[in-house]
Amino acid sequence: MNLHNNIDKVFETINKMNGKSSDIVTRIIEKKNYRVGYIFLESVSSDDKISDFLNKAITNLDRKKLFESLYNQVKNSIYNSNMKSVETYEDLFYYLASGFTAVIVDDSNKAIIIETRESLDRGVVESTSETIIRGPKDSFTENHNKNLGLIRKRIKDPNLWYEDVKVGLRTKTKVTVAYIKDIVPSFKIEKILDELKKIDIDGILDSGYIRDLIEKNQKSVFPKIISTERPDHACNSLLNGKIVILVENSPFVLILPAVLSDFIHSPEDYYQKSFNISFSRIIRVICFFLALITPALYIALMTFNHEIIPDQLLISLATQRDGVPFPSAIEVLLFVLTFEVLREADIHSPSFSGSAMNVVGALILGDAAVAAGIVSPIVIIVVALTSICELVFYDVDIIDAVREWRLIFILASTFMGIVGFLVAFIVFIAKLSSLECLGTPYLTPFSPLNIRSLKDSLIKVSTKNLKNRPTYLTKNVKRMGDRNEENNN
Repeated sequence: MNLHNNIDKVFETINKMNGKSSDIVTRIIEKKNYRVGYIFLESVSSDDKISDFLNKAITNLDRKKLFESLYNQVKNSIYNSNMKSVETYEDLFYYLASGFTAVIVDDSNKAIIIETRESLDRGVVESTSETIIRGPKDSFTENHNKNLGLIRKRIKDPNLWYEDVKVGLRTKTKVTVAYIKDIVPSFKIEKILDELKKIDIDGILDSGYIRDLIEKNQKSVFPKIISTERPDHACNSLLNGKIVILVENSPFVLILPAVLSDFIHSPEDYYQKSFNISFSRIIRVICFFLALITPALYIALMTFNHEIIPDQLLISLATQRDGVPFPSAIEVLLFVLTFEVLREADIHSPSFSGSAMNVVGALILGDAAVAAGIVSPIVIIVVALTSICELVFYDVDIIDAVREWRLIFILASTFMGIVGFLVAFIVFIAKLSSLECLGTPYLTPFSPLNIRSLKDSLIKVSTKNLKNRPTYLTKNVKRMGDRNEENNN
């Protein structure tokens, strides 16, 4: 609906739209032959700039061209604010809710919008979910412009483009797609922007909403989009040919496309020696499989396939299980559930008591359960090893995916032993092989095999030898060496 050309009607309509909310502030300044009004929401705005400069701006106005004269006066009085004009109530209220002040005059169907945002966010602080020993310590915040700036200050390239989309019928959340124009294929950008524009939902409160809505086509517990609060991680992904999605009021940005090997990497991998990083990545892969299959493999061997276990070890395990009233599967399920409860309690407990309380709880429960003959000591070791192996991953989504597939492996081993275990493993590999994101297979660069991209997957070569970007992300693969080659020619 277009704005009225009367200040009183504009104020009345805005109040009616917002139910006469208590944070709406309006004021009319009357001169000899004209009136100027302004309106803002004091919950998100500061009227200091208006109070200081508006009275100076309206002293000498041209009555015949009142709106144009006022716009120029305000523009020349308030230098450090964004200014524009709007013509509809929908746009007017969007800017009011974003911390702008609207200046209105009679006999004009336009309003002048001036940025007067109140600072409602925390400053740039250290990342809490992706802590590292070496590397930048800053992280994204809830301030959208700051997040854009944290990327821009690292990549000073005119080919770094930002494209905005408003998502949410009621929240009208600003979602920015960031990419490097000459690296990312255009069809990927068009697909992402099209997906964002198709989202039909009341509100977007965090980037997690966007991730779930974009991933709706292929259902899988394994994440195909990386969520991070580290600007250096986002920038490194942009330089490799990936797309970054920033969501207003969210400190976590989304990186896509993601493949499975991305989740065994850490932002710190590029700040240490390649040999050490390669060793760490191998450890993470081993931990991935241990966390996934250890309980199921124990159940299969102890319940159905004793002949695979060496005799001496089998005698030791049988001795430990002497007097335990439950089958191996029930033991494992009982303690897996117990450790998951402790994990959830650790996440949601206050920081001053959470970790210590849960470590003590796990020790007491395990010792008491063994002493009471409810479970065998080997089950405590198996479940504890599984839980420890999860801790090497910083991404919560990959941990949750491993947890859900671990349960599938346990159930398959419980009913069919080693045969069920192998069937579950085949289904697991087949499921991962069927996944893709923006046309990129999830098991790339291992399946399909991409020799050139293996240099920065499991084994990391030195930085000077990483001259090319991954070929599965972009055709513009040259990362370094261009200038030297040109100069030699």
